[in-house]
Amino acid sequence: MLHHGWRYSGDVPPPSVVSARDLRVAFGSRTALDGMSLEVHPGRVTSLLGPNGAGKTTFIRCCTGLVEPDAGTLALFGHAPGSAQVLPRVGLMPQQTGAWSQIAPRQLLTYLSKLYADPLPTDSLMTALGIHAFASTPYRRLSGGQQQLVNLAGALIGRPDVVFLDEPTAGLDVRMKRSVWDLVGRVRDAGVAVLLTTHDMHEAENLADDVHIIDRGRITLQGTVKELTRNGDLESVFLAHTSPAEADA
Repeated sequence: MLHHGWRYSGDVPPPSVVSARDLRVAFGSRTALDGMSLEVHPGRVTSLLGPNGAGKTTFIRCCTGLVEPDAGTLALFGHAPGSAQVLPRVGLMPQQTGAWSQIAPRQLLTYLSKLYADPLPTDSLMTALGIHAFASTPYRRLSGGQQQLVNLAGALIGRPDVVFLDEPTAGLDVRMKRSVWDLVGRVRDAGVAVLLTTHDMHEAENLADDVHIIDRGRITLQGTVKELTRNGDLESVFLAHTSPAEADA
């Protein structure tokens, strides 16, 4: 679908698309990221798995240039987040967006496609995600799950080299969730780097190549699903390496 053509297979991962080292972010007296480090590679789904308030969304905002870290280093393709060299190569699916409330999905995706030199065909993308059934309904009148599908389409239409998916299946029913998982797998297989935030163990097990468990702004455990579940199920490992959820971060 995206035709990037780089799928990782082997013991040595390809060069990182996202490289974070000892990132620290505080909002007043509250610490959101506390020395966080990770890498995201092309052709792999990296899952940031943590409870609400762990720092998942803050990290994505740093990667997209919306939040500037207080300390540490962060680079995308060797450049600063939000720079002119990076922005055309990034797709973002936020948890929520209110800016599109009056526009219908078909109009929105047609508009977004004109911002890119080589966009995905709008109709093909809507078909892949089942958007045609509500393509003419204003965004604000869509269900939460339908809005999520439109948000995902908006993140992918520019054929990004890296895509950030913040809780992509929140509010979706089982059928919609499977459609999203299938599409994310196809994006990964096309060589795109995917960073996915979730607190859904089943989603991480089904989608992720690499899992980073985050708690209170720190990576407490990382590895492949197979590595992390060697001595127990992923939920047990998650509970052993995280604290009770706090306010969103």
